[in-house]
Amino acid sequence: MDFSQPPVENYANPKTCFFHVLFKAAALAFYILSALFFNSFVIIFVVTVLLSALDFWVVKNVSGRILVGLRWWNEINDLGESVWRFECLDQESLARMNKKDSWLFWWTLYLSAVAWIVLGIFSLIRFQADYLLVIGVCLTLNIANIVGFTKCRKDAKKQIQQFATQTIASRFSSTLQSAFSVV
Repeated sequence: MDFSQPPVENYANPKTCFFHVLFKAAALAFYILSALFFNSFVIIFVVTVLLSALDFWVVKNVSGRILVGLRWWNEINDLGESVWRFECLDQESLARMNKKDSWLFWWTLYLSAVAWIVLGIFSLIRFQADYLLVIGVCLTLNIANIVGFTKCRKDAKKQIQQFATQTIASRFSSTLQSAFSVV
């Protein structure tokens, strides 16, 4: 009998995963626990939004690139139109991405948005309209990352399909050329 277990896939980037989760958890925890320690709405607003903004920046600029190989930004062109820009790793690098890292990235991204929505519902039930402002800002930052990375992932899949199509077409044409050049 072989009692050795198959190797379990660990996180490839544990520090990045830690910081990816840290600011999300810190913003949510501070918002939830702040009522116990502070009476000032301003302190709660500033610290929660600051933690959420740090989370937005870390996810958009660091953990998205390292954990899932994606990066996005939005810029205004000369005509005043909003233009989405996407970057992704090449096909080989994307195939080598750690599945646990990717799983953690996407699930925490969506779960934190759900948590903010639930907190918003509680604020509505308790008639705390001022706290809806805090939740609205945090939820907006979170949804911006969700939309940006979802569009980026779709763009990356489209680029991979185009690359595959071009590769197949070029190999087919080179095969045809070599077949007819022999004749």
